[in-house]
Amino acid sequence: MDLTMLYRGPLASCDYDCPYCPFAKRRDSTEQLRADRAALERFAAWAAAQQDDRLSILFTPWGEGLVRSWYRRTLTELSHLPHIRRVAVQTNLSCRTDWMADADPGTLALWCTYHPGQTPYDRFLQKCTDLAGRKIRFSVGVVGLPDHLEQARRLRSELPPHVYLWVNAAEGHTYTDEEAALWTALDPLFPYSRHPHRSAGLPCRTGGSVVSVDGDGTVRRCHFVRAELGNLYDGSFRRALGPRACPLAVCDCHIGYVHLETLPLYDVFAGGVLERIPAAAPAGGPWTLATHP
Repeated sequence: MDLTMLYRGPLASCDYDCPYCPFAKRRDSTEQLRADRAALERFAAWAAAQQDDRLSILFTPWGEGLVRSWYRRTLTELSHLPHIRRVAVQTNLSCRTDWMADADPGTLALWCTYHPGQTPYDRFLQKCTDLAGRKIRFSVGVVGLPDHLEQARRLRSELPPHVYLWVNAAEGHTYTDEEAALWTALDPLFPYSRHPHRSAGLPCRTGGSVVSVDGDGTVRRCHFVRAELGNLYDGSFRRALGPRACPLAVCDCHIGYVHLETLPLYDVFAGGVLERIPAAAPAGGPWTLATHP
């Protein structure tokens, strides 16, 4: 079967201290890091063994995963398996990039976030240039805070033309139409992020073809619904897979609402749902094709 999995293990430490993130500069103990490594290796071994399935995997750690060797190794190894259609990770791109030379660029993808004030702009841009040179699929984004606008404009003008720059609406921030227009000029898809999406009772792919997995192997329909479907490692989750409506009032996170069947985002991001890469630029969009030329 075709199955998309969002994996989030116990890792919570990050090397940045963004004021809008509750996990900024959190430090995991040596014991916690060992537990995260063991959980990730267990998950990777399970994924490698599922040769009758076609898997797409997005790693969504609370912390920064790519500064840890076990995440880099897992992404590299999974990228070479024929039944893995895509393996992607959310990252602040603070890691080195040379390890990607050993990965399959046809399968590996990165969802990168630029955090102004946390890393020198030129360093971040150089890493994006390096990714493009390696033919790695990646998107780049920013949180749509007023102080980030000029940096985001500069980034859009200096990124390779094929790279999609996305903008996330800042949590708790209300945008006037004039403010929203400024962000939409950079990201024509920003209107999808501007407001939470009503989801109660609406059909969603989560729980059917998309699931969330934690470090213990507990499977849920998504990161935002706590009800359990079963366990990954005893196979009990498979019996619970099937169409189901969303039980929440609204969905306000891209990794959630992208799977709502009432939104056209599977068409918008066809071939790049996990790494947030549109299939092609919308009319009047500021980038060219979202795939490498």
